[in-house]
Amino acid sequence: MIPADFTANLPEIARTYLDGRTLDEVECIVSDLAGVARGKAMPGAKFARQSHFYLPNSIFFQTITGDWADEVAGGFTEPDMILTPDWDTAIPAPWTADRTLQVIHNIDDQAGDPVPFAPRNVLKRVVDLYNARGWQPIVAPEMEFYLVAPNTDPAREIEPPMGRSGRRAAARQAYSMSAVDEYGQVIDDIYDFADAMGLEIDGILQEGGAGQIELNLRHGDPVRLADEMFYFKRMIREAALKHGMYATFMAKPIAGEPGSAMHVHHSVTDTTTGANIFSDADGQETPDFLHFIGGMQRNLPAVIALLAPYVNSYRRYVPDFAAPINLEWGRDNRTTGLRVPVSEAASRRVENRLPGMDCNPYLGIAASLACGYLGLIEGKEPSAEFTGDAYASESGVPRGLGDALGLLEANQGVQQVLGEEFCRVYSAVKQLEYNEFLHVISPWEREHLLLNV
Repeated sequence: MIPADFTANLPEIARTYLDGRTLDEVECIVSDLAGVARGKAMPGAKFARQSHFYLPNSIFFQTITGDWADEVAGGFTEPDMILTPDWDTAIPAPWTADRTLQVIHNIDDQAGDPVPFAPRNVLKRVVDLYNARGWQPIVAPEMEFYLVAPNTDPAREIEPPMGRSGRRAAARQAYSMSAVDEYGQVIDDIYDFADAMGLEIDGILQEGGAGQIELNLRHGDPVRLADEMFYFKRMIREAALKHGMYATFMAKPIAGEPGSAMHVHHSVTDTTTGANIFSDADGQETPDFLHFIGGMQRNLPAVIALLAPYVNSYRRYVPDFAAPINLEWGRDNRTTGLRVPVSEAASRRVENRLPGMDCNPYLGIAASLACGYLGLIEGKEPSAEFTGDAYASESGVPRGLGDALGLLEANQGVQQVLGEEFCRVYSAVKQLEYNEFLHVISPWEREHLLLNV
């Protein structure tokens, strides 16, 4: 059995899950740059006896393909980082056969300072900047993803999943309850797993793509919500695999279908009064509200490399596929990149519709908040509100990863907020990924260029 002093550190949801039973395993995890869980699994009894463990800092220099951007390390010696459990994040892994807990860990260097290129630390840094000025940022993320048929051959195109009717999921069925019911068993497990993990879901709906789901989360503290998204992505994949499907968070997995976004709603409260700084005592919009929007308009191009981190991400930014490719803002206007939803004054907020679901949730939220923060401290006004169809407006978004990385490297304000060392590491890793992609010849090139040029 686990010592009593160990279980006393656990959140209620973890204690309820164990209910006096032996803890078989603990997954000690952190998020790498891509949002992939890295760490160690160990027997519960061993975990209970140790206060920390070590991982090399090179986990943050690895590309999505497994290569290493070793030039950023100042000599590739791979020094150890010190990982200590954040007890508040201990939750069950209910899909496992035994009693398993997942615990996200804090990451410090050997001097006790937060590792600056760890994604969770980047988000904490941005939140701390808000807190230092008496503000608390609040976010509410939305997760879009596809359920797809198993695909073990990368050369084969992705197909929608087979539903309970024996037919493949159909596209253009947004908000259809019948479409959701086609893969109801997966949805049921997502609900059940979320309940066992203590994760709150505001709602699940069918999106416009074939087998595309949107999951809405509650609003709250940015770090806590990013932790939940990190957990949700692992859990949703497990729920899909249980029923012979894949869950994919690629920005654009299926040609001709809408991409998957990670829309983020933002508001900011006064830490002393708890009031939303976007609304005044009479319920009207404040200058801070407009300055936040202005900061996002000016600085979002520089963080697109974080919101759209892969070459596939930019396939989502095409006209007329439900993905804004502009920096306009408007009230209750889903064609604008920045939307102000209908709300009461107390919940006045700004929705950033540009992030893709393939971004790391810690980095996507940090980047979006960084833009708003710069607007608040610089006090510059946004453009005039856009009232028409913004899909036809001029794009203010870089159309490729190479251009996006150049904008990140050129924006000193964004680098100072996110951390210059993080930006250096991130840019080096993403540039290496981009260079690796350029070595690949696509079927489109072979079909149209081989004999025609």
